[in-house]
Amino acid sequence: MSGKIDIEKIARFGNLELLAKQVVEGFITGLHKSPFHGFSVEFAEHRLYNKGESTRHIDWKLYGRTDKLFTKKYEEETNLRCQIVIDCSSSMLFPVDQAINKLSFSIYAAASLIELLRRQRDAVGLSMFNEDLLVHTECKTSVRHHRMLYAELEKQLKQYEHSSKRTTSAIKAIHDIAELSHKRSLVVIFSDLLEDPDQKDDFLNAIQHLKHNKHEVVIFHVMDQSKEVDFDLENRPYKLVDMETGEELRLTPSQIRDEYTRSLQDYFKELKNSCLNYRVDFETVDIQKGFNDVLLTYLLKRQKLH
Repeated sequence: MSGKIDIEKIARFGNLELLAKQVVEGFITGLHKSPFHGFSVEFAEHRLYNKGESTRHIDWKLYGRTDKLFTKKYEEETNLRCQIVIDCSSSMLFPVDQAINKLSFSIYAAASLIELLRRQRDAVGLSMFNEDLLVHTECKTSVRHHRMLYAELEKQLKQYEHSSKRTTSAIKAIHDIAELSHKRSLVVIFSDLLEDPDQKDDFLNAIQHLKHNKHEVVIFHVMDQSKEVDFDLENRPYKLVDMETGEELRLTPSQIRDEYTRSLQDYFKELKNSCLNYRVDFETVDIQKGFNDVLLTYLLKRQKLH
């Protein structure tokens, strides 16, 4: 499966729903020997057709055997509810000089997940936050609901270019989502997790709140691998600006590269190990490598839950 993002294709589509369908079609085609099931529609039972109803769900094969009209009654409570959570703080706008940044990657990945969930008749909801919880919807399966989710994602995609500095309060947002999500769900979080390292325990407590409420959790740690993790910058003076506070720092990368990369890797390794201890899936995704890893991680998680 090809993992690279086709920037020109994304720009050409413009519409998130169309983009998501293309991404998912390509992903499914790339699964040569797929162990995954559930792409076909499953239904719970039949009921007698009532005159005047839509004929869309009539089981014509059953009619041929019984000479009676039955409709397929779909379960309103689907096999899976998935709450997609996106960090919309200013640090997610990095890198500012490229077509894909962490926020746009997360939005495109979320749109693709919505399409995959739709195909599997799973319910999906959306939450977005910075210092406050900006959006929170219930998990539903209707076409109208999906279009509303795409509209919210497109709205955020257009807003970020003109936004002022937005700090993060992932801890508060996750606690709020845990309180607002009353039914057991798979909670999928997209964030760069760039909060105060001293608040790591508070963040883990918020994740535990989700687990205490019987939710399954997958964290996609969204990063630009070359710039943020490897610190692969030219050896010349830079002015580094904190995208949330505006604080500036002037330095040459070689002065801090070794210490920076070691400290960063140690912090996220510790955070990942803590999440794994809480039975929380933690996946680091590079925004330059496409959406396949996100979709595959979701499918593997879904398979484990059934």
